[in-house]
Amino acid sequence: MDKNYACYCGLYCENCSVKAKIQPAAKILYGEMKAAGFEEIIHFMPGGDGFWPFLKDMAENGTCSSCREGSGNPGCAVRICVREKGVEMCALCESYPCERFDAFFAGYPILEQDNALLRDKGWEAWGNLQDERHAVGFVYQG
Repeated sequence: MDKNYACYCGLYCENCSVKAKIQPAAKILYGEMKAAGFEEIIHFMPGGDGFWPFLKDMAENGTCSSCREGSGNPGCAVRICVREKGVEMCALCESYPCERFDAFFAGYPILEQDNALLRDKGWEAWGNLQDERHAVGFVYQG
């Protein structure tokens, strides 16, 4: 488990469907389109001039790093709060869970259990769970 991919809210980027599924698919699509010569003709297609650089960047640089590394929504209330309070993760904050988590728990019911594990058993147990999930192809369904 790489702590840089541990989102402040308790989600783990390596188990995000965008990073685990979309990013590899973008690499394949870009490679196939480039091999078929689309780079030369894409500007003739509606939206092609915007699509091609987007696809190329996604294939070469990925979709995001993590909220901890600087990508994601800079206005995320959770991210702002964690940084202001100086805690590593929300689950480790004495105010957790707070009202910011109502929407998270509704969208990611597994998050409440994961954050309880981090709070009760620590980083190693939480990281092992994330690694086990990643190894079997688990992705969040949010």
